[in-house]
Amino acid sequence: MRKIVDAATAVAGIPDRATVASVGVIGWITPDAVLAALGDRFGRTGAPRDLTFYFPCGTGDAQGIKGMDHVAREGLMKRIVSGSYINPVDPVTGRRPELMRLVRENKVEAYSWPLGASMQWLREVARKSPGYLTKVGLGTYVDPLHGGGRFTARAEQDLIRRVAIDGEDYLFYPTWPIDVAIVRAASADADGNLSWEDEALVSSSMALVLAAKASGGRVIAQVRRIVDRDARAATAVRIPGMFVDAVVVAPDMMMTTGTPYDPAYLSSPRMPLDRLPRPAMGPDKVIARRAAREVRRRELSIFGFGAAADIPLVMAEQGAFDHGGLADWWFTTEHGSYGGVVMSDWQFSANVNPDAIMDGVTQFDAIDGGLCRFAALAFAQFDAEGVVNVSRFGAANPGAGGFIDIAENARRLVFTGTFTTGGFDCTCGDGRLRIERDGKISKFVKTAESITYRVLDGVRDKGQTALVVTERAVFEVSRDGLVLTEVAPGVDVRADVLGRMDYAPVAIADPLPLMDKALFEASAAPLALAG
Repeated sequence: MRKIVDAATAVAGIPDRATVASVGVIGWITPDAVLAALGDRFGRTGAPRDLTFYFPCGTGDAQGIKGMDHVAREGLMKRIVSGSYINPVDPVTGRRPELMRLVRENKVEAYSWPLGASMQWLREVARKSPGYLTKVGLGTYVDPLHGGGRFTARAEQDLIRRVAIDGEDYLFYPTWPIDVAIVRAASADADGNLSWEDEALVSSSMALVLAAKASGGRVIAQVRRIVDRDARAATAVRIPGMFVDAVVVAPDMMMTTGTPYDPAYLSSPRMPLDRLPRPAMGPDKVIARRAAREVRRRELSIFGFGAAADIPLVMAEQGAFDHGGLADWWFTTEHGSYGGVVMSDWQFSANVNPDAIMDGVTQFDAIDGGLCRFAALAFAQFDAEGVVNVSRFGAANPGAGGFIDIAENARRLVFTGTFTTGGFDCTCGDGRLRIERDGKISKFVKTAESITYRVLDGVRDKGQTALVVTERAVFEVSRDGLVLTEVAPGVDVRADVLGRMDYAPVAIADPLPLMDKALFEASAAPLALAG
């Protein structure tokens, strides 16, 4: 049977009410041509209808690489289960993703799972297990006691159950079959053998393929090229062709958003560190500089999206990696790129100059096993009970991504973000911060809109340590709550810090130290690192 077909042919046989699973990481390894063909088929014919879509991670950028937004159509999408969603405003159109409209307007059944569960669940489908069992997420928004991961009122079915075994509570994710898996690789031969030699991530591609085949389903692979059967060593082939039903060639697919191809993400060759981007001077850079002082050499450190992802870049800018020093800093993200320098913005998830790339399911084994001892993560809200929220707030519903697994299993936590949002503007210089216009919305709220992690419980019950780093103040999370430990030069503590919180810190350091003036200088002064 000829496996190499065009995208329209590959999706032609997908029936109504099927479960279609696909994986990408923002723009990385997103099978955009195949997802676009499925959306186009529905637009032309009205079929297939009422599909369940399963995305272990937010797939596509909803802009140039639309990914999951291609299939965000009423009638085509009945249900979506995703480890994260894509929320940004398109800089060209000024619109948010169509999928966000469907969620906000309750047009689909939408569920959000932790990224670790969404990947490890595939392993259970593949081995025909009844479901995935974990303690990760107890007490958070995915716990049935707090919503069960539902993001819309239409999402009425209990996809997650809370169960007790030997007196211990767990979350149980029952499995169901996957009818179609859509993945992206770099190369295939005529038999469908897949390799990822010029893709910076693998994510859960292999688990997804096996889950679909164990369910009696079909596998569609999008690749950049077709190679001869003897052109690669067997060790380079990650998926045997016998598990692949159709191959779609898309020679012009982007490596990721804004990047047609960059071999530095494969360390082939490595990028000179002086070519790394330099974060613009502003609040995020101040935050990243201050958080960088918590990073330790030879401690596996994992970074989340936002200001946290700028930490390795500001370290590079200030010379921490010079003279071969990068080898002493062990960096990763939830997606399995190890070593090198974590990138930010749309290039987040893969590292420049990596030493190794693991698949996503194995990466969450490492995360859940506590191997990432230090974590720097973002926050959207931090409430009076020590709850941090990144999953759902205001009109945004990005989900948790890998946040829950990472936060629950690290030993040292730093949460990074601006103090306020919604119009916030400031300037930095002369060793001080000037708030030109404060944001309309404080992130320090009485009660968080969604429970992504109970930080206070982690400090009390697990012995975790935690800091909250903003551009104007630093807090330590004590066993009793937030303690104000530093404030930016130029900031009025009462008006700009305490007056912008919906609750008071449990304590204020006396005397209250100032944040280092060097954090607010435009020049790249050497960092005072932890060691």
